[in-house]
Amino acid sequence: MPLVTLDGVSLAFGHLPLFESVDLRVEPGERVALIGRNGTGKSSLLRIINGEISPDTGTIWRAPGMRSARLEQDVPVLAQPEGARPASVFDEIAGGLEALGDLVASYHRLAIDVSHHPDERALSRLGSLQHELEERDGWRLEQKVEMVVSRLGLPADRPMNELSGGWRRRALLAKALVSSPDLLLLDEPTNHLDIDAIQWLEEYLHGYPGSLLFVTHDRAFLSALSTRIIELDRGRLTSWPGAYKTYVDRKRAALNAEAQEIARLDKKLEKEEAWLRQGVKARRTRNEGRVRDLMKLREQRAAHRAQPGAVRLAVDSADPTGKLVFEARHVTKSFGGAPVIRDYSQRIVRGDRVGLIGPNGSGKSTLLRLLVGEIPPDEGEIRRGARLQVAYFDQQREQLDPDRNVADTVNDGNDTVLVNGRSRHVLGYLADFLFPRERAVSPVKLLSGGERNRLMLARLFARPANVLVLDEPTNDLDIETLELLEDLVADFDGTVLLVSHDRAFLDAVVTSTLAFEGEGKVTEYVGGYEDYLRQRPESVVRDAGSRVQEASTRVRDAARRGGRAPRKLSFNEKRELDALPERIQALESEQAELQNEAASSDFYKESQNRIEQVLARLEAIAGELETMIARWMELDERA
Repeated sequence: MPLVTLDGVSLAFGHLPLFESVDLRVEPGERVALIGRNGTGKSSLLRIINGEISPDTGTIWRAPGMRSARLEQDVPVLAQPEGARPASVFDEIAGGLEALGDLVASYHRLAIDVSHHPDERALSRLGSLQHELEERDGWRLEQKVEMVVSRLGLPADRPMNELSGGWRRRALLAKALVSSPDLLLLDEPTNHLDIDAIQWLEEYLHGYPGSLLFVTHDRAFLSALSTRIIELDRGRLTSWPGAYKTYVDRKRAALNAEAQEIARLDKKLEKEEAWLRQGVKARRTRNEGRVRDLMKLREQRAAHRAQPGAVRLAVDSADPTGKLVFEARHVTKSFGGAPVIRDYSQRIVRGDRVGLIGPNGSGKSTLLRLLVGEIPPDEGEIRRGARLQVAYFDQQREQLDPDRNVADTVNDGNDTVLVNGRSRHVLGYLADFLFPRERAVSPVKLLSGGERNRLMLARLFARPANVLVLDEPTNDLDIETLELLEDLVADFDGTVLLVSHDRAFLDAVVTSTLAFEGEGKVTEYVGGYEDYLRQRPESVVRDAGSRVQEASTRVRDAARRGGRAPRKLSFNEKRELDALPERIQALESEQAELQNEAASSDFYKESQNRIEQVLARLEAIAGELETMIARWMELDERA
């Protein structure tokens, strides 16, 4: 029996229909990927399935008792009741557990409070909550919340209202995952995740017992998970069983067949229109049937919705650079004694396409800024070649004035843009990026996320360049635009530096990969992401952060199970063993908060003193955690 069935569902906003007469069945255990261009109604379809909005026409049937949960593409505004304690990240995620959520969140908050300010009343309350959790199988759910928090790198005890939009979205993804509904609806779940987090999410969803319906532009993620692809195209929903590659081949064949059918229809219509223009003959009684057939042909042709135009991307090429573009010799960059880049050396020549990969906050953007000369190295030397004209796409630091209109944003108010040596009107140039005239004169604040990204690309490519520096350019782009950008970068005859968490994009574009492997170490590998996986040593497969989190989880589990007095330990050692789990948990909480701050796009805009304090404390915490965990393991084994 299906979980949900849509029959003849239609939805329109104003006069514009998003989709018409849509039919869909989602079966138990399915992994369905929903694709389509930006603005075709994918998010609206998810909202209808989740019961948040009603369609204009058609019916929806849901299996009795079926539960669903949806991750939104846009982060909702947080509502904070006046005088209420701000909800922490852990509180928000635990809310996905419904009835047990408040209990799990209360225990977590009280455990943190007791670790800092122990008193008899709080300890008694903590014991009562612990007993209630044991009776209701709450430990398993609490561990599930902690596991998801850990793997998504979230600061568990930080207030939600202090997080950036990207980090709040991570927390909402975690909330959807722990709720374990029968049908999980995810709208662009890989946005703002690094590659390690995306791969963990893939593995988690592979083992997910319920059904999954997700929207994504990440082709590697889509290929790894989907058992079926459904596409919203020109108001129709079509189903394509099988993998993404199979869909691409079949879709191409279907579009060719459609083009041939329209060509045959146009040819027949032209012939019949010529006959009708003959006049008297066409109005004879015996020809009235032919006239009616012509009217039907006209209606059929008018009803056909043409394939929307594709984005036309082109870089205004500058004169080529010299052979040498960048050369780094033993470059080191530190903040507060903690190395972000350590002893990095590399020679980048004209035509190289270099991909940068690593966890969020590992130093990828710092290296880009070092190479282009925005910040100086602490040690070492960076040489830059002759005639460099750099086009720098930085989604975090690129500022778009929300009150300025789209056309003025592209070229600072000028009516024309110089592209490849010829002058073009800015409205015609924006049409290449799928901005019609009415959209081109509207304020930036009315644009969707995908449209803002296209606007930043239009602004970038309006300037001559022989070096492209692209820092996460693919977020919010639909797959078709993403593939066009991929082709442009791959065919660019200059030099490319690319930061991306899109594995398929990296494999298609880059000729070498710089991997950030922790403690400031940057290693170059030949080829794209798949080549990096084959070449990397085993020592970097499992990072130190994961080892600390796994060990600390064992600490908490052991603390909860422990009821007997430890043996072969002195009185002071027993007290130390009992206290270590809470001390480790408090340190982890502090570490998570500081890591989140250091990963923020605005972190390096802080004062030098603050940057040094945060990075120095992070380095100190890492050492303290390793020492505490080693001590706990020693005492636990002796006990």
